[in-house]
Amino acid sequence: MNTRRRETLTAQLVRQVADRIKSGEFARGARLPTEKEMIDEFGVSRTVVREAIANLRAGGMVSTQQGVGAFVVQNTPLPAFRIAEEDLSVLEEVVKGLELRIAVESEAAALAAQRRNESDIVAIESACDSMADAIKTGSDSIEADLNFHRAIARASRNDHFVNIFNYLGEVLIPRARLQSHRFEEFTLSEYLQRINSEHRQVLFAIRRGDTDGARATMRMHLSGSRDRLQQTIPVRR
Repeated sequence: MNTRRRETLTAQLVRQVADRIKSGEFARGARLPTEKEMIDEFGVSRTVVREAIANLRAGGMVSTQQGVGAFVVQNTPLPAFRIAEEDLSVLEEVVKGLELRIAVESEAAALAAQRRNESDIVAIESACDSMADAIKTGSDSIEADLNFHRAIARASRNDHFVNIFNYLGEVLIPRARLQSHRFEEFTLSEYLQRINSEHRQVLFAIRRGDTDGARATMRMHLSGSRDRLQQTIPVRR
Protein backbone atom coordinates (compact mmCIF):
# COMPACT_ATOMS: atom_id res chain seq x y z
CA MET A 1 0.00 0.00 0.00
CA ASN A 2 1.38 3.44 -0.92
CA THR A 3 1.84 5.63 2.12
CA ARG A 4 1.84 9.34 2.82
CA ARG A 5 3.74 10.47 5.88
CA ARG A 6 0.90 12.24 7.68
CA GLU A 7 -1.99 10.01 6.57
CA THR A 8 -3.50 7.33 8.77
CA LEU A 9 -3.97 3.86 7.31
CA THR A 10 -7.71 4.49 7.23
CA ALA A 11 -7.25 7.77 5.34
CA GLN A 12 -4.93 6.05 2.87
CA LEU A 13 -7.48 3.34 2.18
CA VAL A 14 -10.34 5.84 1.85
CA ARG A 15 -8.28 7.87 -0.64
CA GLN A 16 -7.30 4.87 -2.75
CA VAL A 17 -10.81 3.43 -2.91
CA ALA A 18 -12.27 6.89 -3.63
CA ASP A 19 -9.72 7.34 -6.46
CA ARG A 20 -10.82 4.05 -8.01
CA ILE A 21 -14.45 5.08 -7.78
CA LYS A 22 -13.71 8.44 -9.43
CA SER A 23 -11.70 6.78 -12.20
CA GLY A 24 -14.52 4.35 -12.94
CA GLU A 25 -12.50 1.29 -11.93
CA PHE A 26 -15.24 0.69 -9.35
CA ALA A 27 -18.33 1.54 -11.40
CA ARG A 28 -21.61 2.88 -10.08
CA GLY A 29 -23.63 0.02 -8.61
CA ALA A 30 -20.60 -2.30 -8.49
CA ARG A 31 -19.82 -4.23 -5.34
CA LEU A 32 -16.55 -3.34 -3.68
CA PRO A 33 -14.02 -6.09 -2.89
CA THR A 34 -14.76 -8.09 0.26
CA GLU A 35 -13.13 -7.28 3.60
CA LYS A 36 -10.71 -10.18 3.13
CA GLU A 37 -9.80 -9.07 -0.39
CA MET A 38 -9.07 -5.55 0.84
CA ILE A 39 -7.04 -6.84 3.78
CA ASP A 40 -4.98 -8.99 1.41
CA GLU A 41 -4.50 -6.28 -1.24
CA PHE A 42 -3.77 -3.31 0.99
CA GLY A 43 -2.09 -5.07 3.93
CA VAL A 44 -4.28 -3.48 6.59
CA SER A 45 -6.37 -4.83 9.46
CA ARG A 46 -10.09 -5.60 9.44
CA THR A 47 -10.60 -2.58 11.71
CA VAL A 48 -9.00 -0.25 9.14
CA VAL A 49 -11.14 -1.70 6.33
CA ARG A 50 -14.32 -1.24 8.34
CA GLU A 51 -13.40 2.32 9.31
CA ALA A 52 -12.67 3.16 5.66
CA ILE A 53 -15.99 1.74 4.47
CA ALA A 54 -17.77 3.72 7.21
CA ASN A 55 -16.01 6.89 6.03
CA LEU A 56 -16.96 6.23 2.40
CA ARG A 57 -20.53 5.52 3.43
CA ALA A 58 -20.66 8.75 5.45
CA GLY A 59 -19.30 10.57 2.38
CA GLY A 60 -22.10 9.21 0.22
CA MET A 61 -19.84 7.18 -2.04
CA VAL A 62 -20.92 3.69 -0.99
CA SER A 63 -23.86 1.95 0.60
CA THR A 64 -23.75 -1.30 2.55
CA GLN A 65 -26.07 -4.27 2.71
CA GLN A 66 -25.69 -6.53 5.73
CA GLY A 67 -24.35 -9.91 4.74
CA VAL A 68 -23.89 -8.84 1.12
CA GLY A 69 -21.22 -6.13 1.04
CA ALA A 70 -20.55 -2.52 0.09
CA PHE A 71 -21.68 -0.99 -3.23
CA VAL A 72 -20.70 2.16 -5.10
CA VAL A 73 -23.62 4.59 -5.18
CA GLN A 74 -22.12 7.71 -6.76
CA ASN A 75 -19.01 9.04 -8.40
CA THR A 76 -18.41 12.33 -6.58
CA PRO A 77 -15.52 13.67 -4.49
CA LEU A 78 -15.64 13.14 -0.75
CA PRO A 79 -17.37 16.05 1.01
CA ALA A 80 -15.69 18.04 3.78
CA PHE A 81 -15.72 16.24 7.11
CA ARG A 82 -18.52 17.00 9.53
CA ILE A 83 -19.89 15.20 12.56
CA ALA A 84 -23.17 13.64 11.52
CA GLU A 85 -25.92 13.24 14.08
CA GLU A 86 -25.46 9.47 14.26
CA ASP A 87 -21.69 9.93 14.70
CA LEU A 88 -22.32 12.48 17.44
CA SER A 89 -24.37 9.96 19.43
CA VAL A 90 -21.50 7.45 19.21
CA LEU A 91 -19.05 10.14 20.35
CA GLU A 92 -21.19 10.97 23.37
CA GLU A 93 -21.55 7.27 24.19
CA VAL A 94 -17.77 6.81 24.18
CA VAL A 95 -17.33 9.83 26.48
CA LYS A 96 -19.83 8.30 28.93
CA GLY A 97 -17.95 5.01 28.72
CA LEU A 98 -14.69 6.76 29.55
CA GLU A 99 -16.33 8.32 32.61
CA LEU A 100 -17.13 4.80 33.81
CA ARG A 101 -13.61 3.60 33.03
CA ILE A 102 -12.10 6.47 35.05
CA ALA A 103 -13.98 5.31 38.14
CA VAL A 104 -13.28 1.59 37.69
CA GLU A 105 -9.76 1.47 36.25
CA SER A 106 -8.23 4.11 38.52
CA GLU A 107 -9.00 1.91 41.51
CA ALA A 108 -7.89 -1.23 39.65
CA ALA A 109 -4.52 0.44 39.02
CA ALA A 110 -4.20 1.36 42.70
CA LEU A 111 -4.86 -2.24 43.74
CA ALA A 112 -2.47 -3.49 41.06
CA ALA A 113 0.29 -1.38 42.62
CA GLN A 114 -0.34 -3.16 45.94
CA ARG A 115 -0.80 -6.70 44.64
CA ARG A 116 1.17 -7.10 41.40
CA ASN A 117 3.85 -9.71 40.98
CA GLU A 118 6.70 -9.90 38.50
CA SER A 119 4.66 -11.69 35.85
CA ASP A 120 2.08 -8.89 36.00
CA ILE A 121 4.79 -6.29 35.42
CA VAL A 122 6.09 -8.31 32.46
CA ALA A 123 2.58 -8.50 30.96
CA ILE A 124 1.93 -4.76 31.36
CA GLU A 125 5.34 -3.83 29.96
CA SER A 126 4.92 -6.27 27.07
CA ALA A 127 1.66 -4.56 26.12
CA CYS A 128 3.44 -1.17 26.11
CA ASP A 129 6.21 -2.60 23.92
CA SER A 130 3.69 -4.17 21.53
CA MET A 131 1.90 -0.87 21.18
CA ALA A 132 5.20 0.91 20.46
CA ASP A 133 5.98 -1.66 17.75
CA ALA A 134 2.51 -1.21 16.21
CA ILE A 135 2.99 2.57 16.11
CA LYS A 136 6.35 2.19 14.33
CA THR A 137 4.97 -0.19 11.71
CA GLY A 138 1.61 1.56 11.30
CA SER A 139 -0.27 -1.61 12.25
CA ASP A 140 -3.35 -1.94 14.43
CA SER A 141 -2.58 -1.04 18.06
CA ILE A 142 -6.01 -1.64 19.55
CA GLU A 143 -5.23 -5.17 20.77
CA ALA A 144 -2.06 -3.96 22.52
CA ASP A 145 -4.09 -1.17 24.14
CA LEU A 146 -6.67 -3.67 25.37
CA ASN A 147 -3.96 -5.99 26.67
CA PHE A 148 -2.42 -3.16 28.70
CA HIS A 149 -5.65 -2.37 30.52
CA ARG A 150 -6.60 -6.05 30.89
CA ALA A 151 -3.21 -6.87 32.44
CA ILE A 152 -3.72 -4.17 35.06
CA ALA A 153 -7.19 -5.49 35.85
CA ARG A 154 -5.68 -8.95 36.37
CA ALA A 155 -2.91 -7.54 38.55
CA SER A 156 -5.58 -6.12 40.90
CA ARG A 157 -6.25 -9.74 41.97
CA ASN A 158 -9.97 -8.96 41.86
CA ASP A 159 -11.86 -10.96 39.25
CA HIS A 160 -14.68 -8.40 39.18
CA PHE A 161 -12.37 -5.83 37.60
CA VAL A 162 -11.37 -8.36 34.94
CA ASN A 163 -14.99 -9.31 34.29
CA ILE A 164 -16.08 -5.68 33.99
CA PHE A 165 -13.23 -4.92 31.60
CA ASN A 166 -13.93 -7.99 29.46
CA TYR A 167 -17.63 -7.08 29.38
CA LEU A 168 -16.93 -3.52 28.27
CA GLY A 169 -14.04 -4.55 26.07
CA GLU A 170 -13.23 -2.88 22.78
CA VAL A 171 -16.33 -0.67 22.71
CA LEU A 172 -14.68 1.71 25.19
CA ILE A 173 -11.41 2.17 23.29
CA PRO A 174 -12.22 5.47 21.53
CA ARG A 175 -10.50 4.81 18.21
CA ALA A 176 -12.19 1.39 17.97
CA ARG A 177 -15.54 3.20 17.79
CA LEU A 178 -14.67 6.46 16.06
CA GLN A 179 -13.30 7.29 12.64
CA SER A 180 -9.58 8.04 12.71
CA HIS A 181 -9.98 11.67 11.63
CA ARG A 182 -11.60 12.37 15.01
CA PHE A 183 -8.03 12.87 16.21
CA GLU A 184 -7.31 15.72 13.80
CA GLU A 185 -5.23 17.82 16.27
CA PHE A 186 -2.40 15.33 15.82
CA THR A 187 -1.51 12.64 13.36
CA LEU A 188 -2.73 9.25 14.54
CA SER A 189 0.88 8.23 15.22
CA GLU A 190 1.44 11.24 17.48
CA TYR A 191 -1.84 10.54 19.27
CA LEU A 192 -0.88 6.91 19.89
CA GLN A 193 2.60 7.87 21.08
CA ARG A 194 1.01 10.14 23.67
CA ILE A 195 -1.31 7.33 24.77
CA ASN A 196 1.57 4.87 25.14
CA SER A 197 3.63 7.43 27.06
CA GLU A 198 0.73 7.74 29.50
CA HIS A 199 0.57 3.93 29.69
CA ARG A 200 4.22 3.80 30.70
CA GLN A 201 3.64 6.35 33.46
CA VAL A 202 0.98 4.02 34.89
CA LEU A 203 3.39 1.09 34.53
CA PHE A 204 6.17 2.90 36.39
CA ALA A 205 3.85 3.71 39.31
CA ILE A 206 2.61 0.10 39.52
CA ARG A 207 6.17 -1.23 39.36
CA ARG A 208 7.17 1.07 42.24
CA GLY A 209 4.20 -0.11 44.30
CA ASP A 210 2.98 3.51 44.36
CA THR A 211 -0.75 3.17 45.03
CA ASP A 212 -1.61 6.86 44.86
CA GLY A 213 0.63 7.37 41.84
CA ALA A 214 -0.96 4.48 39.94
CA ARG A 215 -4.44 5.77 40.71
CA ALA A 216 -3.51 9.32 39.67
CA THR A 217 -1.72 8.39 36.44
CA MET A 218 -4.56 6.11 35.31
CA ARG A 219 -7.10 8.83 36.10
CA MET A 220 -4.99 11.37 34.18
CA HIS A 221 -4.69 9.01 31.19
CA LEU A 222 -8.39 8.25 30.89
CA SER A 223 -9.50 11.78 31.79
CA GLY A 224 -7.24 13.11 29.04
CA SER A 225 -8.90 10.84 26.49
CA ARG A 226 -12.33 11.93 27.70
CA ASP A 227 -11.45 15.63 27.62
CA ARG A 228 -9.99 15.44 24.12
CA LEU A 229 -13.18 13.84 22.84
CA GLN A 230 -15.46 16.26 24.69
CA GLN A 231 -13.75 19.15 22.92
CA THR A 232 -14.98 17.76 19.57
CA ILE A 233 -18.65 17.63 20.64
CA PRO A 234 -20.48 20.72 19.35
CA VAL A 235 -22.79 22.58 21.74
CA ARG A 236 -26.39 21.65 21.05
CA ARG A 237 -28.85 24.52 20.95
